[in-house]
Amino acid sequence: MEYYQYIKSFHLIFVITWFAGLFYIPRLFVYQIEAFYKPTTEKEILGKQLKLMANRLWYIITWPSAILATFFAIWLLILQPYWVEQTWMQVKLAFVVLLIIYHLKTHQYFKQLQKDIISKSSNFMRVWNEGATFILFAVVFLAILKNALNWIYGIVGILVLGILIMLGFKMYKSIREKHTSG
Repeated sequence: MEYYQYIKSFHLIFVITWFAGLFYIPRLFVYQIEAFYKPTTEKEILGKQLKLMANRLWYIITWPSAILATFFAIWLLILQPYWVEQTWMQVKLAFVVLLIIYHLKTHQYFKQLQKDIISKSSNFMRVWNEGATFILFAVVFLAILKNALNWIYGIVGILVLGILIMLGFKMYKSIREKHTSG
């Protein structure tokens, strides 16, 4: 148990870097998709650079962080096996499974875009980008509050915030369109 806090610290560090990768990669996908429809010269230059950036982010930061965060999490559960019996941890682990599914689906999008296969719109990727945010909120509230029900308040809060941001974006877009057309 002398090393427990170190293991927990490493787990948190790699969770943070994993999420950083998951937050940024869909944004690169948005840029890649939008670059795909630009004139040939721009498309080639931007496409090549964005693929390189995505490749480095995905394989140098995101995947290693996911593996290491999982490794340290398993180590923590081995040291504290009674956690698995607690309802909050079971719900948290369900969200971790969701996070892994999200990660693997994001990997599919990554591989498609590396081959210039555009199967989703840039707007879809903007929405997809929020998936990791919702999972992060749930996991953090569960880990801090250690209550299987109170995390719902945090999720409801982020949903309301998300709705307000989308409404604000739509209002801004309509105001901008009025000013550019007038």
